[in-house]
Amino acid sequence: MGLARLNGLFAAYKPPGLKWLHLRDTVEQQLLKGLNAPKPSVPEQRVRFLLGPMEGNEEELALTATSVPTLTNHRLVCGPAFTSLKIGVGHRLDIQSSGVLVLGVGRGRRLLTDMYDAHLTKDYTVRGLLGKATDDFHEDGRLVEKTTYDHVTREKLDRILAVIQGSHQKALVMYSNLDLQSQEAYEMATRGVIRPMNKSPMLITGIRCLHFAPPEFLLEVQCMHETQQQLRKLVHEIGLELKTTAVCSQVRRTRDGFFTLDDALLRTHWDLHSIQDAIQAAAPRVAAELEKNLKPRLGTQELPSPGPSWNSEGLSSALEAGSCAGH
Repeated sequence: MGLARLNGLFAAYKPPGLKWLHLRDTVEQQLLKGLNAPKPSVPEQRVRFLLGPMEGNEEELALTATSVPTLTNHRLVCGPAFTSLKIGVGHRLDIQSSGVLVLGVGRGRRLLTDMYDAHLTKDYTVRGLLGKATDDFHEDGRLVEKTTYDHVTREKLDRILAVIQGSHQKALVMYSNLDLQSQEAYEMATRGVIRPMNKSPMLITGIRCLHFAPPEFLLEVQCMHETQQQLRKLVHEIGLELKTTAVCSQVRRTRDGFFTLDDALLRTHWDLHSIQDAIQAAAPRVAAELEKNLKPRLGTQELPSPGPSWNSEGLSSALEAGSCAGH
């Protein structure tokens, strides 16, 4: 019964400084510990005839029927019942990042592939620091430049973010292969569910500033097909567009598809019963969301590949594309 309730998806919270593989291994060890925990039960008894002295005459030996416990199924004899589990990891987080990490246990690993095929968006909070540049775009990297940032205002930052979002929205439509004249394309656009049909460069569906207190600023980013290093590079490029420099001090995933921070289990809850409860609680929502997002889309057409003219990794070219789109 315990193993049957482990087939499905759940989310764990990955702290910064922890590798995703270490998290996966820790979860597996905790699940095996729970599955193999000794269960209090009365051992089976069987009758054995033991040779012993006869009553009243110790010199004579006789066979006596005696009830003894059966040790055939004892865990110290047969070893643990479970030695490994099949656990898959969804969209990964690098060691410096934190947030929601989706895992699939048993048959739930197939659902991870469905999540990939659905091209669901993910939410991040990205914290930046103005006035510095490093070799890897992270605050802890090797310092290569220091600049002033007194001229940077919230209005200038908001304008840059608006241009980024506009240029990425144009690319999103391009990669979605939708027939823009169809009713379905109109309905998907109004619901905000236009997604690429296949793999694409990083696409930003929404970006805004949550907090601005120079030198620090906090961004909320909705995107797909990203890596955390690309988000750090985005902060660096935003700094360049603001005529200064910027490094990323934090990348935190707050949503992965239909899993949010509220669903993510903290390290203290990476145990058998908590994970079983999380899988069972998420199962109806997982089934409904995947069915909704994996429906075959009508009204699609094969559009020519955008080619190298649009590069999501270069903010300057994206800004130019956005400017052209506005005229």
